[in-house]
Amino acid sequence: MMAATVAEGQSPDLPASYKFARVALAALTALISVNLWTGAPLFAVWVGSRVQNGTGLTMSAVGTVIGVLAVLVTVLVVALVRVEAAYKFFSGEPVQKKRTAPWMRSLRDERPELAEKRALSGVEKSMIAAVVLAGGAFEIWFFFFAGSSIG
Repeated sequence: MMAATVAEGQSPDLPASYKFARVALAALTALISVNLWTGAPLFAVWVGSRVQNGTGLTMSAVGTVIGVLAVLVTVLVVALVRVEAAYKFFSGEPVQKKRTAPWMRSLRDERPELAEKRALSGVEKSMIAAVVLAGGAFEIWFFFFAGSSIG
């Protein structure tokens, strides 16, 4: 018998629970990526405002904001990496063992004949969608609902 092959860019037939898990993980990716850029800084500033006494800026408040932001961003990035690994498991994609940051790659890797051709993963698509939607929502708010600060 001939083994069934999966066309490139399509996922193999997966159980319905795996498909639901992929959707849930994609939604979680979007939530984490939005909170990475908005929720963590806002929470850090809020915590810093609770540390500060009075209206003058203190170094303890600044240090608190920086410390809380560093911890929250680290936690969110680790969570994003784990969610990506879980998504790859449920989608049947191979999990990468080694990652190379784009700025650490050789420039000869940029030549078209040497470039690695691959489709975006579901996690990458979710992050792109979250950033585009957040940017669009901000622009709509800024131009139509924020009002003029000039008076």
